[in-house]
Amino acid sequence: MKDIHLSASSVRVRTLGERPYAGVREAMLAFTLSRGDDTPDEIWLVEHPSVYTLGQAGRLAHLHGETTIPVVHTERGGQVTYHGPGQLIAYLLVDLRRRGIKVREFVQLIEAAVIELLAAYNLAARTKPGAPGVYVSLHDELHKVAALGLKIVNGRSFHGASLNVAMDLGPYAAIDACGYPGLRSIDMQGLGVIASTAAVAPELARILVRHIEAASR
Repeated sequence: MKDIHLSASSVRVRTLGERPYAGVREAMLAFTLSRGDDTPDEIWLVEHPSVYTLGQAGRLAHLHGETTIPVVHTERGGQVTYHGPGQLIAYLLVDLRRRGIKVREFVQLIEAAVIELLAAYNLAARTKPGAPGVYVSLHDELHKVAALGLKIVNGRSFHGASLNVAMDLGPYAAIDACGYPGLRSIDMQGLGVIASTAAVAPELARILVRHIEAASR
């Protein structure tokens, strides 16, 4: 685990590299349940080996056919999604109550941060009413480039957002991504951007931290 140092920041940013989903999930939960009123907020940047995750209300009906990819039930919001190499995940361990940030506002600032990051790569992205995440229009059809799922315990968030950077999108064909049949997924590479998760990670972290601190009261 390596920290990214942002000057005068109230959020600690850690890079975890590639780690299995289950272990990181357990560590997030342990951090959230054990933190005190003065514990600094953290952002964890990580990639996972291939895994499907089902949210708290997730339905196996959104996963089609047999798969060799593990399926893990988890406590975040949302339905089914896929994580794999080449996808950047930002886990947001933030004390929303202490910062005075409402959950809906937090979702919106995460989406805004991802949209700002993509704009830096000359990609126009947007949100979709009623469907959290970030989307781009390709051939007059919306494709999802970033997914979002959170869990709030005692006013403190964990889980976060995943951004498709340069990955194998094939496993998405076996699911109704985020519970929406027919929803297509895309990555930055498929939109013409050649970048690695290692290059994108610190940029996304800086933007997220700026948005979090700007929203704090």
